[in-house]
Amino acid sequence: MKFLDLSKVYIRSGSGGGGCVSFRREKYIEFGGPDGGDGGNGGSVWAEAVDGLNTLIDFRYQQHFFADNGQPGRGQQRTGRTGEDIVLRVPVGTELLEEDQETVVADMTEVGQRVLLARGGNGGFGNLHFKTSTNQAPRRANAGQPGVERTLWLRLKLIADVGLLGLPNAGKSTFLAATSNARPKVADYPFTTLYPNLGVVGIDNTEFVVADIPGLIEGASEGRGLGDLFLGHVERCAVLLHLVDGTSGTLIENYHTIIREIEAYGGFLAEKPRVTVLNKIDSLDEEERGFLRDELEAAAGSPVLLMSGVSGEGIPEVLRALRARIDDDRLRHREPEQEETESWRP
Repeated sequence: MKFLDLSKVYIRSGSGGGGCVSFRREKYIEFGGPDGGDGGNGGSVWAEAVDGLNTLIDFRYQQHFFADNGQPGRGQQRTGRTGEDIVLRVPVGTELLEEDQETVVADMTEVGQRVLLARGGNGGFGNLHFKTSTNQAPRRANAGQPGVERTLWLRLKLIADVGLLGLPNAGKSTFLAATSNARPKVADYPFTTLYPNLGVVGIDNTEFVVADIPGLIEGASEGRGLGDLFLGHVERCAVLLHLVDGTSGTLIENYHTIIREIEAYGGFLAEKPRVTVLNKIDSLDEEERGFLRDELEAAAGSPVLLMSGVSGEGIPEVLRALRARIDDDRLRHREPEQEETESWRP
């Protein structure tokens, strides 16, 4: 299934049915009077967050969603049928934006959440509604209200607890594959990851969700590369995991490149808690590890952890550091006997 996180849709609610002008005409009834029924209400357009979806690919093939119109009223006091509602089923984490792509209409963050996007028009009154003591034979009825037409953007921001940051080939996909059942593409060339991946990671009888996005490069905030297109998927994360390639000859420069890009992205992304990790230490000896760690700690101004996604060294310590920065209400707890199935074991 192809990943798609931005889509444009056109919606329109149904118009209300018109009221009816009718008079009761039956044998042996001398004064029948008005009996025109009201028109039915038009159908509304709703958005609903559902479980089991992680892409907006369905909205690439269908962009127009029109609810049914209400039926007009009829004689014998019969009200017109109400138009059927239409529901846009979207993944959890979808933002609904106005056509300017800035004004947020709704943020779908929970399964089952429903939002009314366009209310159907009311049905018009039939002439029976206008009968009074001084006007016993009204010959007028109301037309139904027109429906509401809107153009909206759907933007998906994946719901995850931890977001992975780093340059291409920093080892993000290898880390996700080593710690979860996710199987992202892993290769020895840049930009292996072309779209976000999610994985459920377990440590100390708790589970949390990790999101891997395409690597950032210098100038990503200006449109270079792929990573900036997907930074929105880590906006909702509780903590960011910044992986730095220990085998790179420009370690400190690589670190500052990522920091500059998330600061240029704006919002609260740069203010989120971060765990900095020196990755690929399986290729370094003890002396190199200590030297590079000291350099990186001086640049980051915070402790740096050591890890190897290939050998599994240091992974439990990294997972515990992430777990400590995630609120308990976001974690999923499991039974102690399930601990033996830890997926991060190499």
